[in-house]
Amino acid sequence: MRSEIRGLPCSEIGQRTGFPRRSIAKLLQFETPPDRRRAALKPTSPWYFEEFLSQSWKDGIRTGSALFRLSQERGYDGSLTHLQRLLAGWRRAEQQTKAPSSEHQILKPDRDPETAHAISPVIAAALCIKPRGKLTSDQARKVDTLKAGSPAFTTMRSLTMRFNGIMRGRQADPLPAWIDDAIETDLAPIVCFARTLNRDYNAVKNAIVSWSNGQAEGQINRLKTLKRAM
Repeated sequence: MRSEIRGLPCSEIGQRTGFPRRSIAKLLQFETPPDRRRAALKPTSPWYFEEFLSQSWKDGIRTGSALFRLSQERGYDGSLTHLQRLLAGWRRAEQQTKAPSSEHQILKPDRDPETAHAISPVIAAALCIKPRGKLTSDQARKVDTLKAGSPAFTTMRSLTMRFNGIMRGRQADPLPAWIDDAIETDLAPIVCFARTLNRDYNAVKNAIVSWSNGQAEGQINRLKTLKRAM
């Protein structure tokens, strides 16, 4: 490789190697590649506990809140968000090694057993976020049909009801477990939503504790948008 790029300008080397031109110019000033050692890890970094976390991951402890608590007992001083970034990379690596999914298969729409009409995605999204006690008999029938025909709808509705309960109950303690469960699903909209909550965890936590109609309606409307995107 070195013989192939010897004598070439930095721009040409950058096109061939993918490195920025300025980085290549700096590297060419050295006779040998500089030693880029990893900085000494500290207890504020989850990588400081990589061996423990890796073993716990293999033992089946996969939720961020559980690993966060166990790491804190061993001296971890970092944040849950920092730890979740590490776990997200492990989850992506596992997903890439799994067999190709059947997500590209064309699925038949669920039909109302009473009318035989297909249940549209818009109706399914609305029913997904409506509590059982507020459903009409016709809506309850549709919900039962969707649950029987779509495991994804069942998972999504369960997570939505739990999230609604967290918001209404003004208790932020169950939120980390909810985020972990949402990220563990293969449903892209809810995974994206959960990662956004995790990234802004402190702000979301404060919003839940000092709950108001505006905060609740904003989160519910966001869930509605994600449901329609499905």
